[in-house]
Amino acid sequence: MPVYIQIILWVVGFAVFVLAVMYFAGFGLRRVCFKIIAELEEAGAFKVSRAIRLQDERKNFFRVGTGNLRPRALHLLITDKLVVKTPDGKYYLDREKLAELKSGDGKSSSGS
Repeated sequence: MPVYIQIILWVVGFAVFVLAVMYFAGFGLRRVCFKIIAELEEAGAFKVSRAIRLQDERKNFFRVGTGNLRPRALHLLITDKLVVKTPDGKYYLDREKLAELKSGDGKSSSGS
């Protein structure tokens, strides 16, 4: 097989590998997001007075990698305004956003 075809195959193979890793990492992040939402729902944290503390920072600074997705997932939920952080560092769910997400309208209203 000619060298230029081998190079093209290696580049395509590497691109497919990177995309697959990103895709499966998204599944892990999604799973952690659902766990955080379930934890907040179970605690009944739907308003400031019922807000709870969550792990929002990496516990071990030297632990580098994808092992702890929780801070990243929590940041995504805050960015989407599904979870609200209180000034004292506690978290609660926005009931309207959660209902919107569960009804399936979350995707259509985020574009407007």
